[in-house]
Amino acid sequence: MTVLLVALGAAIGAPLRYLTDRLVQARHDSVFPWGTLAVNLTGSFILGLLAGMPADAAWSAVVGTGFCGALTTYSTFSYETLRLIQDGSRFYALTNIIASVVAGLGAGAMGLLVAQAIAA
Repeated sequence: MTVLLVALGAAIGAPLRYLTDRLVQARHDSVFPWGTLAVNLTGSFILGLLAGMPADAAWSAVVGTGFCGALTTYSTFSYETLRLIQDGSRFYALTNIIASVVAGLGAGAMGLLVAQAIAA
């Protein structure tokens, strides 16, 4: 049953990631991967929120593993960073690394704080 819940969450998260990435990236005339950053920060916030809430295993499987696992993308982050380096955009590559890690941790922490504030 858990596998089906993960698949259900992923079936929603994966197309949403693709559509969000394309929508965000189309609005920026830049080589910087704004779309990937947006979905990764959103997923980090949602996971932080989930971590701070009393969620059962089924809910965690659907939202955490399935939805957020398919919404966020470490492989695309890595690929785009390497592509920026290969294209000579080292500043953007370094900015992508720092922004993704620092802002991702911050988004997760913010999600956790929001969940704790709601539960209080």
